[in-house]
Amino acid sequence: MNTAPPTTDPMLWIPGPTKVRPEILSELTRPMIGHRSRAMVELIESLDPGLSLAFGLAPDSGSRVAVGTHSATAMMEGSLYGVGPRVLAIVNGAFSKRWAGIARTLGKDVTVLELPWGEAADETSLTSALGASEPFDAVTLVVNETSTGVWTPLAPIARAMATSPDTMLLCDVVSAIAGGPIDFDAHRIDFALAGVNKALALPPGITVLAASERYLAAARERERRTHYLDPVLLFDGHAARKTPTTPNIGLFRALSRQLADIAAGANLPAGSAPVSPEDGWAKRFETHARMRERTLRWAAERGLAPFPAPALSSPTVSCLAADPQTIDDLLARWKAAGHEVGGGYGPLKGKTFRIGHMGDHTEAELDALFAALD
Repeated sequence: MNTAPPTTDPMLWIPGPTKVRPEILSELTRPMIGHRSRAMVELIESLDPGLSLAFGLAPDSGSRVAVGTHSATAMMEGSLYGVGPRVLAIVNGAFSKRWAGIARTLGKDVTVLELPWGEAADETSLTSALGASEPFDAVTLVVNETSTGVWTPLAPIARAMATSPDTMLLCDVVSAIAGGPIDFDAHRIDFALAGVNKALALPPGITVLAASERYLAAARERERRTHYLDPVLLFDGHAARKTPTTPNIGLFRALSRQLADIAAGANLPAGSAPVSPEDGWAKRFETHARMRERTLRWAAERGLAPFPAPALSSPTVSCLAADPQTIDDLLARWKAAGHEVGGGYGPLKGKTFRIGHMGDHTEAELDALFAALD
């Protein structure tokens, strides 16, 4: 007899962790396999096609993907072991500021390109920063700043990076991946890292990674004073289908299932079946873009404004400005209706709130969120 109390968990609309489908959660309850078994080799192999589409690798790409059992913040650190000492950190929010701080902790010579929260680096500002001193070894960029709801357009960043061709571009795509196109190779990214508890809609606990050929070649030549976060060990282990340490097997299985489901359009409305895996990913990106537009329309109807410029508004998390009383009222009413929406982050607390319309949330669920206030 089941004596567990009935669940009263709210629907999560915070900027991650987010809703996880029962089909994904069921992957975590399957019996374990040996992490050096043939079954584990096959599981790791199953991840590569979907991860290549998630990162937007070119068909003829020499870039590689990997999965690690640690947090995305850990790989903010890990990525820096593969580059030289001079780092230009683009800072326009809490998580980009964190990455700059991690670089300083590692002893890097950090220059900050600081922008007001709610804004993004563009071709002009980055080109100017790159040309203002001796060449940098790396640039760090948080593509989708979860603290502000800003998505930095990558094409202008790529054009600016072309003016300093030996500089590596390291990207945090934590709340970007699976919510919009990354196009890793086309945007000359050298290293990208993400957790899986945002638009990939898995429980937290593993990271997904991509690295260019030149990043890995340069990393091999460097003294890397780490073991667990060594990017070379991670990528070589993934390529050999032999993780450096015991992985989170349950989450590897959940990731494999989710990547296959996205490609097949498993969470799309009836009649929207994709014609190819690439189409499945494109449709997921389109769904996120429509949820952003729906949220911005709802906000405008209530006299609320997005914190970032509309052209920079994220497809995965909308950051909306309001006075503290309005924010408290909205969050309390949503909570009473069974929905948990995020408040402002850091200095934006009491000034903004954030709706995480990401992952496996549907447009119908988003409409229900807004209807709960009517």
